[in-house]
Amino acid sequence: MNTNFFRLPFTFDEEALAKDLATCQRLHWQQHFNQKDYSGTWTSISLRSATGRAEDIYAHSANNTFTDTSLLAECSYFRYICDQFLCEKEAIRLLSLAPGSRINEHTDPGTGYPHGMFRVHIPIQTVEAVRFRVAGVDLPMRAGECWYANFHLPHSVQNDGLLERVHLVIDCQRNSWSDEIFRQAGYDFTEEARALDHSPETKRQMLAELSRLDSDAARTLIIQLKQELGEVVKSKRS
Repeated sequence: MNTNFFRLPFTFDEEALAKDLATCQRLHWQQHFNQKDYSGTWTSISLRSATGRAEDIYAHSANNTFTDTSLLAECSYFRYICDQFLCEKEAIRLLSLAPGSRINEHTDPGTGYPHGMFRVHIPIQTVEAVRFRVAGVDLPMRAGECWYANFHLPHSVQNDGLLERVHLVIDCQRNSWSDEIFRQAGYDFTEEARALDHSPETKRQMLAELSRLDSDAARTLIIQLKQELGEVVKSKRS
């Protein structure tokens, strides 16, 4: 089985998803902050964020704490979906990609199951003309399905359809419950262990790449890799 991406054993009601989406669409959605990563219109609104505000669409937190927004309280089916994931949730967002828009190929360091967290996508509104690629492979995601992908790997999205593509995106922390769900889905834990067993030279190459990225996830991975290499990590105080 390809452990880079696969469908999880959840299926959600398309009409209920669309009803809650309509509630959210009455509000203003923020343009995505990584403006170099896309062309066209890519917008988002939060159901759970670091500040507890719907307009805060950042997927990371300085102290790794997240709070439900008031918008989530208005969306009963979205709450039901979130409750199906019996693990700690981080950011929960709706992400919309307008027709003719493209998310350029990029990586989100640390957003993969081997790194202790996992991001799931639940399509709410999509068409066959949407091309979602991870590690060079198209993912055939349909409305109501639930997909995991390792977004630490290169990925991109192109919307060549006539409708906005809207996904519910949930960031979760790995735990024993998720291990069992992934095991049922066919996740290869042996392959995961092999992939994580990088040589010192490979780890130094990863450090060089991560040092070019300005994100909390990258900084966390840098610390982890330096510890694995036995290098001293000096803390900074401001």
